Amino acid sequence: MNRYLLRLTRDRIEAPMRQRASLPATNRVLYMLNGQLSITASGLHARLSASEAWHGAGACSAVSGADGATVLRYELTAGAPPVTAPGVTSTVLLEHDIELDSAGHYLMRCDRVEFDLGGEALPHRHRGGGIRCLLAGALELRVEGEPDRTITPGQAWFESGREPVYARASSGETTSFVRCSILPSETRGRSSIVYVDPKDAASRPRRYTVLVDEPIELP
Repeated sequence: MNRYLLRLTRDRIEAPMRQRASLPATNRVLYMLNGQLSITASGLHARLSASEAWHGAGACSAVSGADGATVLRYELTAGAPPVTAPGVTSTVLLEHDIELDSAGHYLMRCDRVEFDLGGEALPHRHRGGGIRCLLAGALELRVEGEPDRTITPGQAWFESGREPVYARASSGETTSFVRCSILPSETRGRSSIVYVDPKDAASRPRRYTVLVDEPIELP
């Protein structure tokens, strides 16, 4: 197993921009919090609006719409330092080591999870690790071996997929988060969740929207 780094950065792109913001090649997912973003990579163009996501592995450049944009930028690297660009205010929300088999085959998945009021995610694991960021509401989180905590909007956390996790959403407001995970390639199009008690799989007080589910080459 080799150690890689999964990083989540929040980028605020002010408008008007004097030049396109450029990013070097790496496995990357951009998730739009607000505004609009035009991306160019490998001669192709994409346009993102709020709640949409884009994946790429090569160098890319981007420019915001007239009102600017706020983006969550997930990157998988071999340990490269954070990258910023002129006209962009970047804040690293979380970076965490992730162990992967250099001979293995993986995909990068970005999805959004929305809970019913007071909904629970009963004790479970995942087929791979990833970083989550709370978009709205509040989430009581219990990860085996870690102190219990309450996650609030804008906070990010890492789950390795190995330790059992329990989560309960706010009963008074809508709760949702976005996550980016590195998963075995055979999970493409399939759920990565494994319940500690298999009968809990029937309890699903939450909804998933998969935005990116793409095979990657490890750095």
